[in-house]
Amino acid sequence: MSVRKLFELDGKVALITGGSRGLGLQMAEALGEMGCKVAISARKADELAQAKTHLEALGVEVLTVVNDLSKPEGIPGLVDQVLARFGTIDILVNNAGATWGAPAEDHPDAAWRKVMALNIDAMFFLSREVGKRVMIPARSGKIINIASIAGLRGTPPGMNTISYSTSKAAAINFTKALASEWGQYNINVNAILPGFFPSKMASGLIGQFGETLLARMPLRRIGGEEDLKGAVVFLASEAARHITGHGLVVDGGSSIV
Repeated sequence: MSVRKLFELDGKVALITGGSRGLGLQMAEALGEMGCKVAISARKADELAQAKTHLEALGVEVLTVVNDLSKPEGIPGLVDQVLARFGTIDILVNNAGATWGAPAEDHPDAAWRKVMALNIDAMFFLSREVGKRVMIPARSGKIINIASIAGLRGTPPGMNTISYSTSKAAAINFTKALASEWGQYNINVNAILPGFFPSKMASGLIGQFGETLLARMPLRRIGGEEDLKGAVVFLASEAARHITGHGLVVDGGSSIV
């Protein structure tokens, strides 16, 4: 097989959660450009409509599904809609997430549960649904979990995001555990660990700590609008068929210093 062929995704179906904006939309663009039919889910219908218009202008076939992944009872219906439209799911990108800023001693119970429900519970419940109904019977699939470099260590002074960091550490090990179980079904499970990108979730931290962050990054730049595209295409393609349980760090080098 040629190298070009290894990266092709023509005709594949990708489901990206939190796909209406930010990193999710960036990855939807990338997978669509490489030939995927794309299903994106998010909570807000207006943002999904804007994303659909944007992606269709790029020539991507798109399905949008309004869905709140913090409510597990809605997950089977999300999968139902994707299967009704496209018939299968070859690639699952678990991108939807939430954060909360508060000192550990004052962190609200409800906020902790909200972050864990979306960042970990939904990742498991949706992966289980897609795995059981689609990927295991097909003996094929790619699952890509969006974790974070925040899951690799404690938080820098002033960034009081203990629930987010804890959830992303869990996402990293969830990836390894699921890869261990589902490798027998020819399902690759990997994670992408972004550093700081100018997303809605990270904008406050970047505004507050931007200069400090840049000074610590060997590449002296935060993530841009195309910096996750190559990573998600690689892990979704046959080029990564012998890689599973891996966490690919995309952070400008900030986690190595």
